Amino acid sequence: MGDGTGAVSTPAVAKPPAPRRINLALQGGGTHGAFTWGVLERLLEDERLAIDGVSGASAGAINAAILVQGLADGGREGAIRALDRIWRDVAARLAVSPLRNTPFEKALWGYDLTYSVAYQAFETLTRVFSPYQFNPFPVEFNPLRQVLDANLDWQRLRQDPKAVRLFISATNVRTGKPRVFTRAEVSTDVVLASACLPNVFRAVEIDGEAYWDGGYVGNPALWPLYYERGAPDIVLVQINAIMRAELPTSATDIMNRLNEINFNASLMAEMRAIDFVQRLLDSGRLEQPRYRRIFLHVIEDEERMREFKLSTKLNGDWEFLQTLRRYGREAADRFLAEHSDQLGKESTLDIQRYL
Repeated sequence: MGDGTGAVSTPAVAKPPAPRRINLALQGGGTHGAFTWGVLERLLEDERLAIDGVSGASAGAINAAILVQGLADGGREGAIRALDRIWRDVAARLAVSPLRNTPFEKALWGYDLTYSVAYQAFETLTRVFSPYQFNPFPVEFNPLRQVLDANLDWQRLRQDPKAVRLFISATNVRTGKPRVFTRAEVSTDVVLASACLPNVFRAVEIDGEAYWDGGYVGNPALWPLYYERGAPDIVLVQINAIMRAELPTSATDIMNRLNEINFNASLMAEMRAIDFVQRLLDSGRLEQPRYRRIFLHVIEDEERMREFKLSTKLNGDWEFLQTLRRYGREAADRFLAEHSDQLGKESTLDIQRYL
């Protein structure tokens, strides 16, 4: 209709809703990080979501740094391409690693390396000798450095004021305390430190301090995501099983369970702290905005991930990585279908599983 002056009014067009901003907390777990790759890929495809901050440790730190760089370089599609590129690079370099099953061993045990000759030799070597003993030369042997040098532009990340917040955890060897590096501090050494398994690689020195894998004390660190007053939703991408019904009795199963417990311990402690504060808020004993409500969510597939032994965290077989990627995509798809409407409103994570 006109307005009496002969002009034709323009029909109102509804604006699309603003994306829901979320924080991502990415666990470490060797090549099981390919599960997280699949999760991130699926989340990036959903334009209802926007990433506010990312915290990661070990393999989670690699995924986190590449995700943030990809977003800065090319938005969602840039991040998807960057993640695909680095995981293909990881697979290509591990394809020539001695730590892989022969075709006969793969036919017998699938993706499990536990009983392979190469893995048994590796286990014996790393239990008898330290990285400083079996590599006494000053030359570093860490294929991950080559992967990161080829894929991570850390100087670009440091200088981009509009890039997503990034936090990477590492363990200070001397003090045993966590060190959380921000995006302004990120470097290849920082990411290597976060993924430094002490029985395989020498500690990574940064500013005169030695660091080991961040998974021991922050897998991943949650507190930076809410200390800096970002989005209230934290989505944990979990790849280490919390629960196991069966009692481990073999040596390999005991080591596997110890690894899961060790790499979940710091996360469970943070969950207890967050739950305590939220209950104080509920009872009115704490006041906002000094203390604020945090909404916790989790994307996981424990039933499937429990099937994989500790040795598979070193398996870079492309078929295996693609399987994990698919599991991650499917887990993210379920989360979005079941809980996307609850983002910004309430937690969907069952906190009792972590207490």
